[in-house]
Amino acid sequence: MTDTEDTADTSSLPVDGLTLDQAAQELERLAREIAHHNALYYQKDAPEISDAAYDALFRRNQAIEAKFPELIREDSPSLQVGSAPSSAFAKVTHARPMLSLANAFDEEDVRDFVGRVRRFLGLAADAPVAMVAEPKIDGLSASLRYEKGRFVQGATRGDGAVGEDITANLRTVAGIPDTLTGDAPDVLEVRGEVYMRKDEFLAMNEAARARIEQGEKGEKIFANPRNAAAGSLRQLDPSITAKRKLHFFGYGWGELSDPVSETQSGFMERLKGWGFGTNPLWRRVESADELIAYHAEIAAQRASLPYDIDGVVYKVDSITLQQRLGMVSRAPRWAIAHKFPAEQAQTILQKIEIQVGRTGALTPVAHLEPVNVGGVIVSRATLHNEDEIARKDVREGDTVILQRAGDVIPQIVSVVLDRRPKDSQPFVFPDKCPACGSDAVRGEGEAVRRCVGGLTCPAQAVERLRHFVSRDAFDIEGLGEKSIQAFFADGTVKSPADLFTLQARDSQSLTPLRNREGWGKLSAEKLFAAIEQRRTIPLERFVYALGIRQIGQATAKLLARHYGSLDALIAAIEAAADPESEAYRDLVNIDQIGPAVAKDLIAFFAEDHNRETVEALREQVAVEDYVSRIATESPIMGKTVVFTGTLIRVTRDEAKARAEALGAKVAGSVSKKTDYVVIGADAGSKAKKAEELGVTMLDEDGWFELIGA
Repeated sequence: MTDTEDTADTSSLPVDGLTLDQAAQELERLAREIAHHNALYYQKDAPEISDAAYDALFRRNQAIEAKFPELIREDSPSLQVGSAPSSAFAKVTHARPMLSLANAFDEEDVRDFVGRVRRFLGLAADAPVAMVAEPKIDGLSASLRYEKGRFVQGATRGDGAVGEDITANLRTVAGIPDTLTGDAPDVLEVRGEVYMRKDEFLAMNEAARARIEQGEKGEKIFANPRNAAAGSLRQLDPSITAKRKLHFFGYGWGELSDPVSETQSGFMERLKGWGFGTNPLWRRVESADELIAYHAEIAAQRASLPYDIDGVVYKVDSITLQQRLGMVSRAPRWAIAHKFPAEQAQTILQKIEIQVGRTGALTPVAHLEPVNVGGVIVSRATLHNEDEIARKDVREGDTVILQRAGDVIPQIVSVVLDRRPKDSQPFVFPDKCPACGSDAVRGEGEAVRRCVGGLTCPAQAVERLRHFVSRDAFDIEGLGEKSIQAFFADGTVKSPADLFTLQARDSQSLTPLRNREGWGKLSAEKLFAAIEQRRTIPLERFVYALGIRQIGQATAKLLARHYGSLDALIAAIEAAADPESEAYRDLVNIDQIGPAVAKDLIAFFAEDHNRETVEALREQVAVEDYVSRIATESPIMGKTVVFTGTLIRVTRDEAKARAEALGAKVAGSVSKKTDYVVIGADAGSKAKKAEELGVTMLDEDGWFELIGA
């Protein structure tokens, strides 16, 4: 597991090249940026970027979280759906959450999706899995509630849990029946998409332009049919919505009082029978090849369709299998959206800048002549590392091709050689730190060159302080990058502990903070109050704030949960310096912590300066022992469980997911610390070792009896 490495600008770096600090910084930036765009998209119906650009941001967030799962934030976009509902409408709590979908961007992603479904269900690699494929309408999601066959309430998605009541407006939408035709359950929630046809969108905008030319006020020109549909649905006057000619395609369900179908395809037929609009292009398919062929077919029709689409959606057809597959954070495992490809553009690489991060990594960033790529103005891009610069022979002054797609945002794809200036020179990567002049060296097997200046390097010291006060660490409001740089430069704050003596020292200063440029009495008091509020901090946040290489949020939480207190953690890490010790074996056996992470932990606490930093902090703050957030009634909370052999009722992945949800630690090997070993068919050496160590062994029925399933 790795933490982020550097807090220099990271928006232009590829995921594969991100270090631990860089990943943490980038996830923080993405959380802010995606939340901003969600609010514009879901609440104001005025997005600033294209769907492809938004997908690229989200894809990058997902890719970073996949590589650094310990860094997943509580406010992660991958855990959120939509945006908070507007205060202009009454709120509606969805009986079942309105989830989003994971994305696929190429054929490999689609095949991976089908493979994941098969593996989770324990199916053979070539077993057919029937799916329903349909165009992904670019509109506004809505949930329609029917009771005894009558439409009683309609709502937007909102944040997935709570939406906006737009019942009156939805009654004006074509494809939404007021009364259902035929038999239906007493309670039926239908989910689908409200959209505006392209021709009706153009006609509406043309009429609005004509009225504007005549001097009428209050008219609005919409950027695209999706914005027009969303804006029309949020009108406070339903008569205005009725004039906008909106349509509805149903595709899913929420709360049901009784089952209505055993398959997704069967449900689509029932929707049509009840009187809902459904997309006539949906199809049932049985292989990844058929899914990919369907995507190509729909892509070829895209321009001629009467409505906007931004991809296609694939769903497992069997509802029983959907229920087995379940959910992952904000999205179902049984469905995925296959998006259409992003764009490329050409621009000039004006300058290559070398930035220095918290752990000394030197990161090359390209400064570009601003260019629009996929709806976003790009002025910087990744240059990966010095090997990648040399491989592509990227030079200052080059014309380069940029791409925003998938998890790389943005990326320099290639150089247009016939436009290279005649006086161009190859870029020479520095072997000295640009911040302090120390040697910049590459470790064996590493792609990153690092400054060896340590805390004598001002760039590293400042970045470590920035990490310490960041949202997921001590979360001290009022301390931005410029303030930290100024405090460090004038000697006010050189180490984290200095923050907690700042107010006392400031009261004796001849130049108090309130008199400094950019500060006043109120802002200074707010900063001091924010610092005081962090005099007590949970153990996992304290560990993360130390900025130990390869220790991200999730890893810090694992350590906190395992050791319980700071004293126990420090004692165990110091004892683990002996690789033959029980403490070392215990450390590397913690789930997701192996020898590499253990090495960095041990090295951190072996350094005098780091121990002094920790002790200085302990004199100023109280570190709370770890408190589990999982319900205490779980019989396996905090227990270590190992699964071995083939399970019958569920796959091993399903069993592991259930165990972790109940607060257990799932380990890959059996040790004295193991509490339970669950034995399936054809169990191997793990069962034998459990017997030798006297670890409690359970068969599958015993396991389900223990957890109450």
